[in-house]
Amino acid sequence: MSAEDKVDLIVAGGGLAGLTAGYVAAKEGLSVLVIERGNYSGSKNVMGGVLYSYPLKDLIPSFWEEAPVEREIEEENFWFLTEDAAFKVGHKNKVFSQKHNNFTVFRAKFDRWFASKFEEVAEKSGGMLIPETRVDEVLVEDGRVVGVTCGGEKLYSNCVIIADGVTSLLTEKLQLRPPLTPNSVALAIKEVLSLPSSKIEDRFCLEKNTGATIELYGYITRGMLGTGFIYTNKDTLSIGIGCLLSDFLKTRVKPYELLDSFKSHPVIKPLLEGTKEEEYLAHLIPEAGYNALPKLYGEGVMVVGDAALLVNSIHREGSNLAIASGKMASEVVVEAHKKGDFSSNSLSVYEERLRQSFVIKDLQKYANLFPFLEKNPQFLTTYIEVINKFFEEMLTVDGVPKQDKQKAVLGYFLKKRNYLQIFNDIIGLLWRIK
Repeated sequence: MSAEDKVDLIVAGGGLAGLTAGYVAAKEGLSVLVIERGNYSGSKNVMGGVLYSYPLKDLIPSFWEEAPVEREIEEENFWFLTEDAAFKVGHKNKVFSQKHNNFTVFRAKFDRWFASKFEEVAEKSGGMLIPETRVDEVLVEDGRVVGVTCGGEKLYSNCVIIADGVTSLLTEKLQLRPPLTPNSVALAIKEVLSLPSSKIEDRFCLEKNTGATIELYGYITRGMLGTGFIYTNKDTLSIGIGCLLSDFLKTRVKPYELLDSFKSHPVIKPLLEGTKEEEYLAHLIPEAGYNALPKLYGEGVMVVGDAALLVNSIHREGSNLAIASGKMASEVVVEAHKKGDFSSNSLSVYEERLRQSFVIKDLQKYANLFPFLEKNPQFLTTYIEVINKFFEEMLTVDGVPKQDKQKAVLGYFLKKRNYLQIFNDIIGLLWRIK
């Protein structure tokens, strides 16, 4: 493609962020190329988890009626585990399904469906999805991005949106962000286990087609900063566990051993009884949050989704942030197209809108929480042990007065943390989630 034949927008990456950017621009009549290295959008994506419907339902109302979603989530649970017990809290509410709040999905299926929606609108405006193609470089001329190179061929555009995922080399080559460090990403290991839908509904106390999620903390991560999860799909369970990559390197714990230990935990094992392993997967997840945000725009370029490290791991939000960022970036492209101005100053509106939205405001809220938890592992060890010890004592009727039991639990606690440490822990935690 010559410089004279350039398109309005090139999107490097055909995941949810990239497809959203392409969809919004193409719908406004811009010519868009979405370049995806996989055989199809989603073929390289191993995520099988939770998708929050906002903001996709603003673009495709009632998308869940045609998209390949698994179950609509009606119940969310949080389990805090010791070696052989669990303290459980959760919330079940019909309002979640009435509002179509979130769904379990397999991204390989869901992204492929979304790609078909993009192609429908792109065909009318002279755009297309190009699969099985890797963007090797971002073309820079006279200090501004003017396109990309793929297999030696130059493709020109007025603007480039980078959406190539957490390991984005394109953003690093443009010096929009430094290389990832082991304490800025988590390594998540997961399995997909088959189980008949009727058994899933019986085992998790669900009505037909509704779903539940379980987030798990404590003993299962062996003191490392991380969590486990169990998500219900139509006739499978997505299970897994993830910890900071730096913790895996430091402890030398093998990821598959951690997953095996997770599956054999006495509280978890009954939920997995009779299942059959269908897939084993691993992937990196951005964890550094607000403090690791890269430069989000430049001359003729913007960064979206995981490439921009837009993941709120505290609330298990990533896919919806990808869609939101892709939407905002593309809206800015449409405005820049009307003005004929794709300068850094023009595209800076993208970051302004992100900062005014829930995306960065939520990341900013927890900016200091992860570093704090990384330095204070007692929140995922000692405190969980004490909570479970309290309920074990208070729910055991053995002739010991409850007051004596309370004193015993307090004594157990104070052997691990003194009053000053407890006070500092509470103040430190509250200060970081205010």
